[in-house]
Amino acid sequence: MSTGGKPRILLMHPILEPGPTILAEAAEVITYPPDRPLDGESIKQAAEGCVGIVSQLMDPIRETVLSIPDLKIVSNVAVGFDNIDVAAATAHKVMVTNTPGVLDDATADFAFTLLMATARRIVEADNFNRQGHFKGWAIDMMLGVDVFGATLGLIGVGRIGRGVAHRAKGFNMRVLYYDPHPLPPDAEQQLGATRVDLGRLLAESDFVSVHVPLTDETHHLLSTAQFGQMKPSAILINTSRGPVIDEAALVEALKAKKVAGAGLDVYEREPSVHPGLIPMSNVILAPHIASATTRTRSEMSAMAARNMATAIRGGRPPNLLNPEVKK
Repeated sequence: MSTGGKPRILLMHPILEPGPTILAEAAEVITYPPDRPLDGESIKQAAEGCVGIVSQLMDPIRETVLSIPDLKIVSNVAVGFDNIDVAAATAHKVMVTNTPGVLDDATADFAFTLLMATARRIVEADNFNRQGHFKGWAIDMMLGVDVFGATLGLIGVGRIGRGVAHRAKGFNMRVLYYDPHPLPPDAEQQLGATRVDLGRLLAESDFVSVHVPLTDETHHLLSTAQFGQMKPSAILINTSRGPVIDEAALVEALKAKKVAGAGLDVYEREPSVHPGLIPMSNVILAPHIASATTRTRSEMSAMAARNMATAIRGGRPPNLLNPEVKK
């Protein structure tokens, strides 16, 4: 269904300009009611008669939604797409797109921000000062750990992982990485990175930063056994996907001082955070903001809108995840 000759699309959540303008030029845009629950049946009802859905990571786009007769494309405003059943989409001949590449630098920046802030206890120190506890300089006050010259272990060296490695060079860090797919020798040399198995990475790293997609293989990649392999002085950083880390096991490892601290931007049952993490002063809990710069989020919005506009005009979206649908 449409008015004015334009196809209808469902915009699940607001996006930044120029995304809305691009969408409005190509389609009649209806918005998902903000007070409506984010479940399959509710989304299906809202999307009836739509040829496209512009979704985000909190939107469950599964069989119920993908079976809508008119649906042609789901455009996810994220590089990740584990909220979408891509296999079901393919079976229903629904294109799925994402927004890769545009957020790499912002996310790598933020991973290193969490690393620095956790190492030097920035959030804890800020709270200490705001609460009136700062009474003057003391030699043992808010002691942190050194970043310069430390060993950084990267779990995953895709675009973001490599970006973090580039930033680590400025701090003269020794870089280890674990990835099923080795970097080319020239890339390893450029980054100063050495490929090792996961056990060695965990045993030798002062900082462990996670940069893998969420798959069946990476779900709970880090759990009790892996935390037991880490240095008691090590800090864990996660800007990838929450379920890669067993949050309950992390809480126990932090309580037992098997891990010194953590900087987290994503969570296993997002937006919920394991209650055991909340009171821990050695853990920084960011609200999934690694890509949250004005430029990056605007470009993500524009990319998702262009994917949508191209598809509903009959073209092949530039970031198509299931190309077999559009041959």
